[in-house]
Amino acid sequence: MKTLALAVTASALIALAGGQAFAKPVHVQKTAKLTIVMHDPGCHWFSIGGKFKTTASVAGPVKLTNHDEATLKVSGVGAVKKIPVGKQLLLGTGHYVITMVGQAPDDNHLKLTVS
Repeated sequence: MKTLALAVTASALIALAGGQAFAKPVHVQKTAKLTIVMHDPGCHWFSIGGKFKTTASVAGPVKLTNHDEATLKVSGVGAVKKIPVGKQLLLGTGHYVITMVGQAPDDNHLKLTVS
């Protein structure tokens, strides 16, 4: 009886170990970070590598942080979201236009592509 129990236990362990060997790996997609800052002229800019840009293209998802002087409006695929100063917004794949709430006509319109 003990021999049968050991054989069954050994078979179960081998099956479990074999199943683990063929399990599919989980791919975790790293979240990119992008900061919007206040800088004149133009009011708000993407800060990328110490340079100020009005367009950006990022492999997503991306965590957008607002370090501007007012709330930002993020217009994308059928939705408009707002990011208050000092807060973050997670964005998925799409094309976005970012403006400041109550923005002057000569301020920058930021364009972001998340792929």
